[in-house]
Amino acid sequence: MQITTIGLDLAKNVFQVHGVDAEGTVVVRRKLRRTQVREFFVGLAPCLIGMEACGTAHFWARELIAMGHRVKIMPPSYVKAYVRRGKNDAADAAAICEAVMRPHMRFVPVKTEEQQAALMLHKTRELLVRQQTMLINAIRGHMAELGMIAPQGAAKVKDLIAVIQESEDQSIPALARAALQPLVRQLHTLDEQVEILDREIKAWHKTNETGRRLATIPGVGILTASAIAATVPDPSFFKSGREFAAWLGLTPRQNSSGGKDRLGRISKKGNTYIRRLLVTGATSMLRYARAKTAAGADWVNGLLQRRPARLVTVAMANKTARIAWAVMVKGENFRVPVRPMTEAA
Repeated sequence: MQITTIGLDLAKNVFQVHGVDAEGTVVVRRKLRRTQVREFFVGLAPCLIGMEACGTAHFWARELIAMGHRVKIMPPSYVKAYVRRGKNDAADAAAICEAVMRPHMRFVPVKTEEQQAALMLHKTRELLVRQQTMLINAIRGHMAELGMIAPQGAAKVKDLIAVIQESEDQSIPALARAALQPLVRQLHTLDEQVEILDREIKAWHKTNETGRRLATIPGVGILTASAIAATVPDPSFFKSGREFAAWLGLTPRQNSSGGKDRLGRISKKGNTYIRRLLVTGATSMLRYARAKTAAGADWVNGLLQRRPARLVTVAMANKTARIAWAVMVKGENFRVPVRPMTEAA
């Protein structure tokens, strides 16, 4: 009997396969070692294969697509509803096989190696920046114990670092200087590594057409544009800009019933990294909107009269996400809206 649909539960070493035919009858249910996966799928006729999104999902999706199969990746949270009683690899594979056949299931676009490599630059940079923050906080805390306080901001720590590096300065004990100098050296090393990654991200951004279009949107810089371009290989997976914003967690969470709409705070689901970049970019644009030198300044100032500034920046990030989706779908640069002549008058 020919297999038409397969649920593949990915793992490090042991994979679980659950295959059914056109009538839904289970045809195959077996475990595969990592070395057996390619051999098993090469011998199969082209079929639909479902997988949960995970660290190796995109790699295996590319491998199976090259063999002629159709591969669809799904968010694990959407597959969980189809798991029956118990939790094991066989049940997970069966749930994946069931979920991939649902008509309203949402899928994750398969990323290319280039896109994954670009995202690695962002993830590595984010990790190094977190380590920078940890070192700065450690230096601040230790120097505060000795009565030396620096103003807020990473740039202000240079005053503390100057005291630590000055060997003739007697304001701190020699043992404290010996303890803090390795932290300063590590901080300088991280600064250099972050600069190298910034150059690599900028170089990739220049070669990516989608990223260059996204960078024309106010409040979207090179980091945000390259992150969106690498994360969203196919914007047509989202039906609208609102769906894209909801995927980023920038839309209100609903708790509606009985015909009454109740909207709460933003869901904060989806891609945390891009959401944070969009909110940061919106925050930087807020002062231009207050000065009425940015596009949509009237709309922003109208919100500021009714809502707190932080809530307004989230609303601006939501709008930017919708604009980014439109720019990617239409393949055009951002154009500043032109007000009608009557309104301008």
